Amino acid sequence: MQQTILSISGRPGLFKLVSRGNKNLIVEALDETHKRMPAFATDRVTSLADIAIYTESEDVPLMNVFAAIRDKEGGKECSIKFKKVKSEELRQYFATILPEFDDERVHDSDIKKLLSWYNILVKNGITDFEEEMKPTEGDNIDDRKEQE
Repeated sequence: MQQTILSISGRPGLFKLVSRGNKNLIVEALDETHKRMPAFATDRVTSLADIAIYTESEDVPLMNVFAAIRDKEGGKECSIKFKKVKSEELRQYFATILPEFDDERVHDSDIKKLLSWYNILVKNGITDFEEEMKPTEGDNIDDRKEQE
């Protein structure tokens, strides 16, 4: 799951990797539409597995933060109305999830985006955040081995 869920800069929400072409990726929106579209080399595409949250000591992978939210919320969507709460309340809530987060480097917008992404994943039935990274559908790993 971690490797196949993507964030694309400039596009709202999250996307699931469906296939890979020569010069693009085919992604599917994780929203009500489930619309498929290409993502090109000029798009800034980031796998959620590559994202971490700043803390006072070492960075914590995003999947670990999602797992902590899931444990706190019982596998349901966030109980806090993160889009409307004041900064203090938002940061207090996030401190219950990740107490050692770096207060100066983690902005309110980062927390809101993270909670929004968590809700998107839960709505799509994705709650196993500890799942190991596996080659994705459309990976040409087997093809490359055969060619060698």
